Amino acid sequence: MTATAERLPTTAATGNVEAPLTLDEPPPRVLGWWDQIALWSNLGMSILGPVTAIYILQPYGLAQMSFVGAGLAIIVGTILGTLLVAAAAVPGAETGAPAMVLLRGLFGRRLSYLPTFVNVVQLVGWSVFEIVVIAAAAEQLFPWRGHRWPYVVVAGALTTVMAIRPLGVVRVLRRYAIAAVVVTTVYLYVELFTHHAPSLTHGSWSGFWPGADYAIAAAVSFVPLASDYTRHARSPRSAFGAAMIGYSVTQAASYILGLVAIATVVKASQAADTQTMFAAFIAVPVGWLAFGILVARELDQSFADSYSTVMSVQNVLPRFDRRALAVVVGVVATVLALALNINDYASFLSLLGSVFVPLTAVLLVDYFLGRRGRWDVGDDAPTRWVMVVPWLLGVVMYQLVYPGGVSWWVDRWTTVQGWLHFTPQSWMSASVMSFLLAAVLTLPLTLANRRRMAR
Repeated sequence: MTATAERLPTTAATGNVEAPLTLDEPPPRVLGWWDQIALWSNLGMSILGPVTAIYILQPYGLAQMSFVGAGLAIIVGTILGTLLVAAAAVPGAETGAPAMVLLRGLFGRRLSYLPTFVNVVQLVGWSVFEIVVIAAAAEQLFPWRGHRWPYVVVAGALTTVMAIRPLGVVRVLRRYAIAAVVVTTVYLYVELFTHHAPSLTHGSWSGFWPGADYAIAAAVSFVPLASDYTRHARSPRSAFGAAMIGYSVTQAASYILGLVAIATVVKASQAADTQTMFAAFIAVPVGWLAFGILVARELDQSFADSYSTVMSVQNVLPRFDRRALAVVVGVVATVLALALNINDYASFLSLLGSVFVPLTAVLLVDYFLGRRGRWDVGDDAPTRWVMVVPWLLGVVMYQLVYPGGVSWWVDRWTTVQGWLHFTPQSWMSASVMSFLLAAVLTLPLTLANRRRMAR
């Protein structure tokens, strides 16, 4: 890859063009508007979305919100989070660099290995988690109960095959998956609305920002993946617009579907149980078919995590064949899915993912206000230790406001809150405050560096 990434020319024909095997090869620009809409729409729709809705409706330690308040928190949080994803998609479209390679311009080549390592850990974890979820859903859908391993192996194998041909998968999503998902989602909404619903305005609003934080965090979890796909976009404008529209609409629809289910057929006390929520969808007329479509579509989540793991590893090993890396990642994820009980692992993965909110702020400020057009992603990109400071302070702010659900981690940060005489308030958003602090601290560093470069 060149020392300074330039905007690459658009590839006119798509055909069966695939992603390059190593970082030494330029990425083909074959993904148009509808390709990207299909990709982001499918990533926004998850069978875990309806389950997550209970954590927005009733944030930890707070009174249950009204359904209207929770729905608004979902919409606001989704829009804010997707704005970051869409903005992070632009540098990839402009430079042709994958997400972790872009961080060479921010931190330098060797220092970029730090966030790359964190990203690989969280992406492998999410790949495992998605394979387990797909297997659990398939086990509930089909009659062979008590035999989880065949579903895990099949899900892992399909994930691996999809990661080997990523651009082909995007074309399939455009042609078939998005239409099936839209029809299925609308059908489930219609069926659930036939049941009686309680008052939608009764409840508290105190958990609005903590609830919105869940939606923000879910969207921002795709920031470390965005450029892995938008490097193949035909234009930065299409990369931004497709991510913004495709992801925001479907994530909001997925979470609000959960609220509707809780308001009509699922008790709030049972909504966090995936089997209960899945059973509610299967129970509607022809629900097995609708739910089966959503389960099959969930494979694009595990595929995205696995393929982006490969792209992250290539930041360190740029000349390794991505197909071989995809097989290794797929095998590791499948074996871990067979061996681990990760019912509570999502909290730890969310903790890892929280580091990317302030990192996104540092990247966007430095890229758009500092050195856009002169973003060095080469092997000799100089180390910039100073840029680590706003990132880490942003992480600290996030943990002070919301340290997550891992008990030993929460205890440590509760102690820090006591030292600082800091008490989180219900109106505080960990994502927003973390992002703003990191952005404000990055700005003077970026402007000083821009003045230096202009001399």
